[in-house]
Amino acid sequence: MNSFNDLIALLTPSLFETLYMVFTAIIFTVLFGLPLGVILIITNQDHIMPNPLLNNVLSYAINTMRSLPFIILMIFIIPFTRMVVGTSIGTTAAIVPLVVAATPFFARIVESALREVDWGVVEAAIAMGATPMQIIVKVLIPEAMSSLVLGVTITLINIISFSAMAGVVGGGGLGDLAVRYGYHRFQTDVMLATVVVLIVLVQLIQTAGNRIAKQINKK
Repeated sequence: MNSFNDLIALLTPSLFETLYMVFTAIIFTVLFGLPLGVILIITNQDHIMPNPLLNNVLSYAINTMRSLPFIILMIFIIPFTRMVVGTSIGTTAAIVPLVVAATPFFARIVESALREVDWGVVEAAIAMGATPMQIIVKVLIPEAMSSLVLGVTITLINIISFSAMAGVVGGGGLGDLAVRYGYHRFQTDVMLATVVVLIVLVQLIQTAGNRIAKQINKK
């Protein structure tokens, strides 16, 4: 058994590693996933820039990436991870598969959020002579902002669960702590403390996301 101070000493660096992985990954996930989601929706046959070939190819690629379990994906893209960050082990290296796994998931969320935008608003923008880029930036994204915030929240929580799995293969963070102490050393108190921290972290993120989305929706 560890004392409370010992637990804090163990948890603090691992928590910061997890936060570093998760929030860095969500930034790149949004940067890559948002454009993909936008392309998915606007290239639909009944949308502003119909392109069935591009839509189908992109859709199949995203579905293929989403079908891979994260632990398999991490191993599969090790050469790519080494090419990007120079190593396949460690907290920074874990960010690469986190982004690769979360981006197609977020792209689908963006597609769903933009699909909910009232088509009448889009038609009105078209009638006023708005370009496709203006429709995307000034109509689709602002109208779907509340749903997009909730989508970011859901994706963030998914990345937390992915980051815990990354710890199994040397990714660092709370997952690594749970495996090293809770599993290999049979220290149940460390495992329990890790679970509690993860639960609290998820609850805080979900609450914050809900409040932000609610405020945006009121506006």
